Parts: sequence; structure tokens; C-alpha cells
Amino acid sequence: MKRRDVIKISAAAAAGFYLKPWTARANYLFNNPQKVFEPNWDSLSKYQVPEWFRDAKFGMWAHWGPQCEPESGDWYARGMYQEASWQYDYHVKTYGHPSKFGFKDVINVWKADKWNPQELVDLYKNAGAKYFMAMANHHDNLDLWDSTHQPNWNSVKMGPKKDIIAGWEQAARKAGLPFALSVHAAHAWSWYEPSQRADQNGPLAGVPYDGNLTVEDGKGTWWEGLNPQELYAQNHPLSEDSLDNGKIHSQWNWGNGVTPPSKEYCEKFYKRTIDLIDKFNPDLLYFDDTALPLWPVSTVGLEIAAYLYNKSLDKNGNPQAVVTGKILDEEQRKALVWDIEKGQSNEIEPLPWQTDTCIGSWHYDQGIYRDKRYKSAKQVIHSLIDVVSKNGNLMLNIPVKGDGSIDELERAIVEEIGVWMRLNGESIYGTRPWKIFGEGPQQATTAELSHQGFNEGKGKPYSSSDFRFVTKGDTLYATVMSWPENGKVLIKALRSHSPYRSKSIKKVKLVSTGKKLKFKQTAEGLEVYFPQEKPAVSYANALEIN
Repeated sequence: MKRRDVIKISAAAAAGFYLKPWTARANYLFNNPQKVFEPNWDSLSKYQVPEWFRDAKFGMWAHWGPQCEPESGDWYARGMYQEASWQYDYHVKTYGHPSKFGFKDVINVWKADKWNPQELVDLYKNAGAKYFMAMANHHDNLDLWDSTHQPNWNSVKMGPKKDIIAGWEQAARKAGLPFALSVHAAHAWSWYEPSQRADQNGPLAGVPYDGNLTVEDGKGTWWEGLNPQELYAQNHPLSEDSLDNGKIHSQWNWGNGVTPPSKEYCEKFYKRTIDLIDKFNPDLLYFDDTALPLWPVSTVGLEIAAYLYNKSLDKNGNPQAVVTGKILDEEQRKALVWDIEKGQSNEIEPLPWQTDTCIGSWHYDQGIYRDKRYKSAKQVIHSLIDVVSKNGNLMLNIPVKGDGSIDELERAIVEEIGVWMRLNGESIYGTRPWKIFGEGPQQATTAELSHQGFNEGKGKPYSSSDFRFVTKGDTLYATVMSWPENGKVLIKALRSHSPYRSKSIKKVKLVSTGKKLKFKQTAEGLEVYFPQEKPAVSYANALEIN
């Protein structure tokens, strides 16, 4: 019997009165034995992406946890242990030396006293998000719920003293949005290795940082009785070239000299994640890993994916849950939804996929706010349109401050996205790719995918000669990626006798206003004439073509 099939039987059940979950499971196994997912790639490749995800197109994400407390950007709990880095300098100036005030102590001062999950989720829903994702844990290894298997280092027992995930879930369910969770903690093993270091220079040279502290070291401190190793997981030798701060990127797939994680570490990660699934029943589970967590040195990621799919099968009759993974091969893309970080494919993908990006740093960064370096609503909308034309979804993170609020610049961006979505959303939601994703000069300048993504924003700006296409039933939507100042556009793919569309065009409508537009279809293309008056936001203009 496999681990995920183990069911505790009560005394009543043993007497012949079987528990309802067991009956449902037994009946399903009897009637659908070929559909039950096993923890291997071949079995998981039978998975099909649910329609709710394909129709949603746009989700929003709170990538929020204790690393947002310093408001100093992403990977703070690693950077603060990298001598002479800007995050190390900030930490020493703000909190003290990392031998005396480590990340465990940052967690202790994180209070999240302005966090209002319902207000934020409602804001995102009003901006057009069709699903919401919360971060359940990051590489810093703090669980943001009342974690059974991380019983001391979680947000209920310390820091905010709040069940963050329970709050997000309640808000998402009340708003009627599918609820997603992101899980990043599999990499704490190697990611936290800088916490084992010591300064090479200065008055505290050679004094170890707090990454090797144990429960015995806590006498007389605020964390007396707690074991920092349950958080840092650093009771192991350093990986090869660990002092090279960039080496971790080439070791992300648990190769290239990384110290192998222990069986106990892998088992604990499995238990924590199953606990998360059982308590919150996520509609989507996002993994910040190559393929699945701890793959290929452990099968626990496969077991977690199979567990979630089977749990969804039992409840719905077919799997409605989604699991995402990065850097997938062709077989793995059948088993999971391929997630591309800060990038997009340059072609229509045969299977649904997702890109995840943020308007600033993944964790809140005061410098980006101060210098006004957020992505604009225009950039977000252009990315969304491009991704959707290629069979993808966009997951957008709005960085949340340490106190649980977002700043006024972020709020204005979110609200502007909502204006465009209310005017043009019918050209996004529920659509499917056309025969080609688009045309125009911008695509020729885009960059190829690098590793897990990171090719966004590297092409030339969109113009009124750039178009993106999607369909919904018999309707074709062509989005003009900029307002044509000369009053007209020419869509070459829709010329008469086009190989992509043989039917003659009867009507063209500007989606944002509902106004019918004059047009002329010739051997050169479909020439569409725009009105003089622009809609409220005009940097992307969807046309409905029938």
C-alpha cells in the first residue's frame, strides 16, 4: 500500500461501519482504476489541464512573508549573510551583525499589523484577477500557517502570531476566486548555506553567523527552547563552491556539487506539504523548482503531485487541481503546467502554460518604490495579451510591505489594470489561441527563453503595427497593441483569401466602446479605421471580428 493510500480506521470502521472517505475512495478505485495517478511521470502524464484554469487567464499573487519585513528586496534571508552585499550592509546597519541578529530574529520582529486580506483580494478581483495565489513558505523555510510538521517555526507560533494562509484562503473563497498556493521551501537546505559563514574582514572576522546554532545555544534568549536548525536546516556540510554566491543557480536541480538533502529533510518537506493540501484544498499548487520539489534526488514531489490529483479526482470526478513546475521536458509538460518565470514563450504552446512575474522585486523593496521603478499597467497588459495569444496565463505579483499593506503607487497600477480589463476583458477570458498568435515587428526583437524564463521586456516596444490574436467560438479578437495615431491599421493576416481565415469579414467592433468600425478587406490586408476619440486606456485595443 502506498503512503498516500494509508487511511486511519476508527474502531467503528473496524466493526464494519466504514468511514465515508474510505467508501468514496474504494468506489472510485473500483470504477476508475485506470485514472488513479501514481507517483511517476508516465502516470502523471495522463493529466489534463482543467477548463477553469484555461479560461481564467489572469491571476494575482501575494508573494509575502517575513523577508518583506526589511523591505529590501528578494532573497533577503540569503543576502543578509553575504558579506559586503547591499543587503548585508543594510542588515548590519538596521538590525546588527548576523552573528547576533540572524533571520530567525527578523521573523520575530515581523508583525504584519496592517494586513487586511479581504481588502487586498477584493482589490485584485476588481482588477480582473480570476484566481488568487498566496505564498505558503519561501526558501526561508517559515511556514505561514499552523503547520503540524513545522510546529515552532510558523507564523502562528511566532512573528505575526497569525495563520496567514487561513486568512488568505477565507478571503479568496469569499470573493469566489480559485485559491492557489506557492511552495518554495524545498531549497532551504542549500539556499541558507551562507548562514554557516563568518565575516572575512572587520572586527567580527571569524565569528560565525547564526546558521549553525542549536537548541542548546538559546538559553536566556527570546528563542530559548527552540531549535534554529528546524528553520535553517544547516546541520550538513557545505555544497561545492558554496562561497560562490551564484553557484546555487547551477545547483537548483540538485546536481553540480550540491550537498544531497537527507532522507529526513525530504520526508519532512513531504509531510508539511501534504498538511498544507489537506488543510486548505488549493485549486493550484505552484512549485519554485526544476520540475518538482527535490527531484530527481527524491520522489516526494511526484508523490505530492499524485496526492493532489487523486484528492481532486475523489472530490470532482476528474482532476480540477493544477500543479506547476519549471524547466520541464516534453513528458513533464504533460504531467504539470509549465511555469515560465519572468518570461514568455515565443510561439503558441500546444499545452496550457503560465508565466509568473511581478511589478517590482518578488519581495517588497523600498528602493523600487522610492525610485518609482515599478512596471506600468501598460507593460502588464501588453504581457498579458501576448501570453494569452500563445495559450498561456499570467500570474502577477504585487509586492506586499512587511506590515501587510501595499503602497499607493502599486494600488494605482492595480486599479489601472482593472480599468483596461473591464473595457477589454471579453477578449481575454475564455479565449483560445488562433492559427497564429500575432504579427508585427515587435516579435522579431524578442529574446529566447533562458533557463526558467527571464526574457520578458527585452524586445522593442509594441506599436500599432503589432497585433495579437485569440478566438472564442466563431469570434476572432485582434488586439492592436498601440493606438494608431494616423487613424487606421492594416492587419495582413486578415487579407482576402488569407490562408488563416477563408470567410469574408462582416463586422469589426472596438471592444472597449462597443462601437462598430469602418473597415476594408483587400488583398493587402484588413484595413480598420479608428475613431478620433480614444477609450479610457488606449495602449492596447481589442477588436472583435465576425
